[in-house]
Amino acid sequence: MTAARLLLPLSLALLAACASAPKQNITVDNQSACPLQLKTGQNLTLTLPSNPTTGYRWAIQDSAGGVLRGLGPEVYSSTESGVIGGGGQSAWRFQAFAAGQGRLRLTSQQPWEPEAEPVEVFDCAITVN
Repeated sequence: MTAARLLLPLSLALLAACASAPKQNITVDNQSACPLQLKTGQNLTLTLPSNPTTGYRWAIQDSAGGVLRGLGPEVYSSTESGVIGGGGQSAWRFQAFAAGQGRLRLTSQQPWEPEAEPVEVFDCAITVN
């Protein structure tokens, strides 16, 4: 068999493998994307609206620690540059490291009033295969 005839089936097999591979990075910015199905090794970026100048902060209540690993601290970025007290976004990065199920749950409230009900809740079931 010639080299050209071997290349065609090999090329088709590689193309099919690339088409079925999951995206390496998943970004979620609202609860409507939940529940989430991830593959081991995939990265998850969670981005939520935030305005720490109001005193309300997002706090991780459940990090799906059995299936997700944090890749760093919360990162806040202002979407209204030059506006004092303007809102922005907080982002967290995670990596799916083990198969199983977990829950990623964050609440937004003022840290000095832990007994008060949160003003917002992000609650997402995570399954890692």
